[in-house]
Amino acid sequence: MGCWNYIGRGAVAQRKRGIGTSIVAGFGITGAVAAFFIKENFHWRTCYFIGGGLGLALLLLRVSVLESGMFQKMKAKDVKRGRIFMLINNRERLTRYVQSILIGVPTWLVIGILITFSKEFAKEFGITEEIDPGKSIMFAYAGLAVGDVTIGLVSQWLKSRKKAMYIFYAITALFMVLYFTLQWNGSASLMYFLCAALGFGSGFWAIFVTIGAEQFGTNLRATAATTIPNMVRGTVPLMLLLFQFLRSLPGVGYINGGIYTCAIVFAICTIAVLTSKETFHKDLNYEEV
Repeated sequence: MGCWNYIGRGAVAQRKRGIGTSIVAGFGITGAVAAFFIKENFHWRTCYFIGGGLGLALLLLRVSVLESGMFQKMKAKDVKRGRIFMLINNRERLTRYVQSILIGVPTWLVIGILITFSKEFAKEFGITEEIDPGKSIMFAYAGLAVGDVTIGLVSQWLKSRKKAMYIFYAITALFMVLYFTLQWNGSASLMYFLCAALGFGSGFWAIFVTIGAEQFGTNLRATAATTIPNMVRGTVPLMLLLFQFLRSLPGVGYINGGIYTCAIVFAICTIAVLTSKETFHKDLNYEEV
């Protein structure tokens, strides 16, 4: 989270913002892959010590990070800084905030439903092999790590955040369709491959966070960059409730409930991307009033 804060305050040059965030996200997400192998080889109590120790080490690293020059100059000005209510007390600013949140929701739609419940979906598809949800998550996060770095490079090449998002949204949509159509009486190998492919397609977390940070002035940028990802994670219970409601409807069932949930959420998020502003060339040296 400290890394998003640092980038969100304007510590990375304009031409390198997307790549900087992609590197941070790509390496960060590999932690979930490492967690799978640690879980497989260590007692659960040892895993807690490893996780806690790394968390404390990360805190020490965060404290040692220097503030950006842009943020230091802004601190000398008489402007309101970091007030979360400023994100919602202005209609235009609130619209930007909600759009920024919705853009990142498909990542947790994939992780929170399709990957987490891969074992349950496999049974409904008629897959006889045992599916390990932990392994599904490991493959998905490996794909996410590669996707995060790739989309940063694509965004730099196209000189556009939105065009890169369109490409990765299309990849995610494609593999969602394949997830629900190819797996009838399928195999564990196919499930794990699709989990990795979905992870790659939804690996736009880096650019999503960059877009969120670039939408706001220096006095609100860190607040936006740190709260937007958490707001996205907070949508998971809402999506689970929608999934539970839809699959309980007469004649719908588990598979169709998943399809309808993905279709509804993905459509809303696509509208958010389409209506959001391009921020690749945006000068971030300004404050919100």
